[in-house]
Amino acid sequence: MEFIWIFVAFVCGFVFRFLSLPPLIGFLCAGFILNFFGITPDPNLQLLADLGITLMLFTIGLKLNIKDLFRTEVWVGTGLSAFFWIVLFASFSMLYMTWGLAYFEVLDWKTATLLGFALSFSSTVCIVKVLEDSGEMKTRHGKLAIAILVMQDIIAVVFLALATGKIPSMLALGLPLLIFVRPLIDRLLNAAGHGELLPLTGFFLALGGYELFNLVDVKGDLGALIMGILLSSHVKSTELAKSLLGFKDLFLIGFFLSIGFITIPTLPMLAMAAFICLLLPIKYLLFFSLFNALKLRGRTSYLAGLVLSNFSEFGLIVVALSVKQGWLEKDWLVILAISVSLSFVFTSIAYRFAHRGYNLFKPYLVKFEREQRLPEDAYVKPGNASILVIGMGRVGKGSFEALSHAAGESVWGLDADSERVSQLQSDGKQVICGDAEDADLWERIDVTHIKLILLALPSIEDIDNICQQLVSAGYKGKIAAMARFEDEREHLLASGIHKVFNFYTEVGAGFAEESLQIID
Repeated sequence: MEFIWIFVAFVCGFVFRFLSLPPLIGFLCAGFILNFFGITPDPNLQLLADLGITLMLFTIGLKLNIKDLFRTEVWVGTGLSAFFWIVLFASFSMLYMTWGLAYFEVLDWKTATLLGFALSFSSTVCIVKVLEDSGEMKTRHGKLAIAILVMQDIIAVVFLALATGKIPSMLALGLPLLIFVRPLIDRLLNAAGHGELLPLTGFFLALGGYELFNLVDVKGDLGALIMGILLSSHVKSTELAKSLLGFKDLFLIGFFLSIGFITIPTLPMLAMAAFICLLLPIKYLLFFSLFNALKLRGRTSYLAGLVLSNFSEFGLIVVALSVKQGWLEKDWLVILAISVSLSFVFTSIAYRFAHRGYNLFKPYLVKFEREQRLPEDAYVKPGNASILVIGMGRVGKGSFEALSHAAGESVWGLDADSERVSQLQSDGKQVICGDAEDADLWERIDVTHIKLILLALPSIEDIDNICQQLVSAGYKGKIAAMARFEDEREHLLASGIHKVFNFYTEVGAGFAEESLQIID
């Protein structure tokens, strides 16, 4: 039976990939198709889904700076967005009730507020997948969205404790002592090396954190997140996250399939779910307005608001609990499951065109910006740069150092990760923080003196977007980029990039060249 799941998921994912749409939409469809034909899941599917979510939260923690959670725009944005959304949804529900709309007619203020609370959360699974696929986890808007998701998870833990009456054990007071165990965990991670023991160590720590928190009656997923946060500053945190990436993505397919197995919807339920999803633009406008009021840039508000404009799998937990307590009719669980699925589709498609959309609507969006900006949103120009390296990861950093040795102070670096930039600046390197896909950034940089730009980025979609921004900014110099596969290399050359290096081929050629010098 497991082969049927894999076969249908593969076919649906491949079809949507062929249509240039995110495969996760195909996995959602696969779940509904399997359910429609009467194929029932066994516990293994739910186990895969749970493992995927646990690993995802653990890897989020590995990439999260705990200081981000205490920023005003994060905790105020989280609280006010939830409050205003609940009020708005409850008001709309009461209006629909007076119209005698199906399923709303049985609601009152309390149940409408509860539904609004369930729909106020944004999907961690969907958002992390979208941001990872677009390579924007470390951007300003990406980190803002992730921090808000973490704050929502904390609210979820509190709600579940209050709603179920399951109070954490007194032993939970000892959880902060984990910080004193961190040196031991660091040594364990160092000793794991770089092979197959490294991802196994990740599994051990993620599941160990889950079980430890679950043992003291605290939501286990929060334990996986906290364990990841403890290791976020470790030198191997990025390598550990990458070693778990394939496992996490594979297990999360189980999550998307499991949504479709909840029940087979009727046409009225589908119509009602679609009707609820019509409110998603209101959720976006709410986030966008709040972020602007909190002095974020229009682009950050636009992108963060767009990626957060969906419904969460946690809403299903809230409604399932409400149905069990007799507060809501069972049909609402089905309606919400469909609404969550449709919202995933909305986010996956809408965010694919987010950067082009910003360029199109920019004249209108910037009108809502506050004159006073947050310090993190201030632009720094790359001085006397004639060569600019975009992306200061391992490849970019190596290229930067080689070019600096040859061309001196005319070489500058640009990266969207503020923590990485701070570290490089403390090492005396000429690096500035900025998102190269940001049209506003290029409008404020004089590109006439830049002769060469190196794009040391893993995503060809990001490279395409940056090239479009450079053309719009009037850049006349040369562009070089890296590609991992030959088809990507051909695509980038066809798009107008002057030189594209095949990563693996160039590494092999460089290795051979250096080796020959030994016998000369």
